Amino acid sequence: MPATDVLDGVRVLDLGIWRPAPFATQLLAEMGATVTKVEPPGGDPMRMFPSLYRTLNERKRVVELDLKSDDGRATVSELVVTADVVIEGFRPGVADRLGVGHARVFELNPTVVYCSISGYGQDGPLSDTTGHDLNYQGWTGFLAARAPEINRPGVPVGDLAGGTYAAMAICAAVVRRDRTGRGTRIDVSMADVLLSWAAPEIGGALASSTDPGTNFPGYGTFGCADGFVTLGIVSEDPFWRDLCDVLELGDIRSLDVTARARRGPELHQRIEIATSARTRDELTAALVARGVPAAPVLDAAEAARTDHFIERGVCRLEDGEISLDHPVRFE
Repeated sequence: MPATDVLDGVRVLDLGIWRPAPFATQLLAEMGATVTKVEPPGGDPMRMFPSLYRTLNERKRVVELDLKSDDGRATVSELVVTADVVIEGFRPGVADRLGVGHARVFELNPTVVYCSISGYGQDGPLSDTTGHDLNYQGWTGFLAARAPEINRPGVPVGDLAGGTYAAMAICAAVVRRDRTGRGTRIDVSMADVLLSWAAPEIGGALASSTDPGTNFPGYGTFGCADGFVTLGIVSEDPFWRDLCDVLELGDIRSLDVTARARRGPELHQRIEIATSARTRDELTAALVARGVPAAPVLDAAEAARTDHFIERGVCRLEDGEISLDHPVRFE
């Protein structure tokens, strides 16, 4: 049977924006699922990259709904009732506030497969921490094993890995639902997935480079007095202002994304000078407390002993040895 037919008849409701959830549903669409994608008023922000947007969303029916309005919630509820799968990629708690959290969706459709993709999962000490792909790599030991690439964002491995695992888990849950009539809640953490990939390669040396590598001066890996931190600011002005506050760079605080791109290498160097005077863990704590997407560059051994991953159950310490469990939850 052709791959495009294997999910024929499966109806998927995609509530995601940017890359992880839409990548997962694109995989499902490519295997024959019928995907309806709900975008906020004005569309998915990924539309600013037209080619990438097409790659992630071709084969889908796209509708714009304001989930903060009564009409928008009524319409999405109708879509939920007829769906086999609902997938969302918000930070924990946002789906509930928009009326499409798992509890509400199961009230409307008890047999649905409900999948959440997030940076750090639905619970655990890091669950509410802001982040982007590079930050997830930093927390998990994945980045430390990519020595030649650490000063460049590169392929968004976390986004793609999370989307792939979500698609795989959804397929498994649909099979179980067809056999048992039971719905499933799936919790995919991109960081959990990356840790499950990186931890078998304990170690990894960091390489140095004089090339900043990007015109996004707040996105990359930056040296500290005793290690490295990752910053994940792409185009978000509020994150940039908070970063400048923490690093005491008030003279460049008001620059918008266009101005920052024009002065990328210069600003990148300014950030490097500021971070080099701080210790890794102290700076990470200060940035995270302000809501800046930041993470330390941990090696895999450090990452596997982090409270967050142990509490999440993806890592277990037994007699001092690290054991890994499957990084996606089925409930």
